[in-house]
Amino acid sequence: MNIYDVIIIGAGPGGLACAVKSSQLGLRYVLLEKGVDVFQGIIDSYPRGKKVYPTIPKGETEPFAIPELMPDETHAPIEEYLKKIAACIQKYQIHVSLGEEFQEIKKDKGMFTLMTSRNHYRTHSVVLAFGSNIPVDLGIYGEAKTVARKLENSDDHLGAPTLVIGGGNAAADVVATLSEAKRAAGDATPVYWAHKMENFTINKDVARDLGEEILLGGHIKILQGAIPKIGELDEEGVEHLLIQTQAVDFGQGVKFQQWMSFPMKHVIACIGTQGPSRVFDRIGLQQITCTEGICKIGKTGDRLIMLTPDFQTSQKGIYAIGGAVSPAYIEIQEEGNFRERKHSNLIYTAVRDAVVAVSHIASVIFA
Repeated sequence: MNIYDVIIIGAGPGGLACAVKSSQLGLRYVLLEKGVDVFQGIIDSYPRGKKVYPTIPKGETEPFAIPELMPDETHAPIEEYLKKIAACIQKYQIHVSLGEEFQEIKKDKGMFTLMTSRNHYRTHSVVLAFGSNIPVDLGIYGEAKTVARKLENSDDHLGAPTLVIGGGNAAADVVATLSEAKRAAGDATPVYWAHKMENFTINKDVARDLGEEILLGGHIKILQGAIPKIGELDEEGVEHLLIQTQAVDFGQGVKFQQWMSFPMKHVIACIGTQGPSRVFDRIGLQQITCTEGICKIGKTGDRLIMLTPDFQTSQKGIYAIGGAVSPAYIEIQEEGNFRERKHSNLIYTAVRDAVVAVSHIASVIFA
């Protein structure tokens, strides 16, 4: 069995950046992906034609760590960005082993044996770059609970009001894309954009695109403080989602509630994903559960993985990067202190993490 310097799990931006940096530094590596293509997570979550931005987190001054992975400044759509990724793979002769789902890691004699659905590997180090790809549960009652997680085809929603749930960039992108498609087709049915909070949180690039669509006449209706409640079947067996749009308490048990009902085939829930906490548990990586007074970024109940400044976990030789550690993690500082660190789930961040982690791996291998 071949022995590698590093096994990389996940062929998204962070994983591919690890492979590129490993190639540049002369490390023996394997890049594993459970999907049928590189960037499978992005392919599965981005609607067709969605623009990809080279967003750099506020306060960061460094350029993209690997320029070939930087989205174009022209905000080209996802299809064009994937062509750029293909060119990067060809330039660095990156080999990706597809259809390999990670199963287990065992350590013995100072090395790791990594098992996938197809193979076993021996390696000195492992980088977990599989992102936060476990969907957040919609949390509704009733028999019908299955909703779309991304926009597959805008044409499927022509001629019917469509509900998009979520208060972030992904939801805003879907709202703008749907509205543009309806407007181009002369379809006057609205796109409802619902969020359980009063405030929506989107970056300036997405906000600009959404604003342009509204100015062009996009039929977008915003539902603030709207909460999905019930998934039910009507008399004809059609699945519907009931969403509460208003609730007023008059006291003494008297309440006024307002609801809307949408066929689930016209509901898209862009409510995000959660980190792979259970996977970390299975590997034996230390995490801290957020409680009031401990975490200011993570929510109460969130479990944040502990990492060194080089993104090494509590188990020496295993690193975690990118979306797998967003939106926050606990940094283990040299003096033994701990610090909660914000971690933006961006392409820029994943690529930067990868370069830091692989550079540290190389320094250990070649020491």
